[in-house]
Amino acid sequence: MDLLRRGSDWLDSKRHSHMSREVVYVRGEASIPVFATVGRTRFEQADEYGVIRRSEARDFLIRAADLVVSGDVGGPEPVEDVSITPAAGDRIRERFGDVWHIYEVGPIPGEPAFRFSDPGRITLRIHTFHVGEEAAA
Repeated sequence: MDLLRRGSDWLDSKRHSHMSREVVYVRGEASIPVFATVGRTRFEQADEYGVIRRSEARDFLIRAADLVVSGDVGGPEPVEDVSITPAAGDRIRERFGDVWHIYEVGPIPGEPAFRFSDPGRITLRIHTFHVGEEAAA
């Protein structure tokens, strides 16, 4: 294994161990608890009048290997243990105290809804936008 790959793997393990929190990744009826590091991506976009609007997406860095779901993943029949990649419309639920904050996966200008954040394709950077809140049970 090359030195850069070993360094990237080491950094990923430290990020995952010390900088992540549990969130719930949701697709259709399927949901899975995963650990994610929270980040952000700032971007600019011109509106229909040419005014530049600055916005920010809440990003979740999740290990690609952790996105394995069972159950209904949007196909004709429920399946077991399917590795998925993020798709627009999926949701991530993050709990703060007694409130679940709900974020929807979506693209940002110039980028798709997710991208790999490392050369080894270990970690996904998933772009999301806040779409609601609900009380935690």
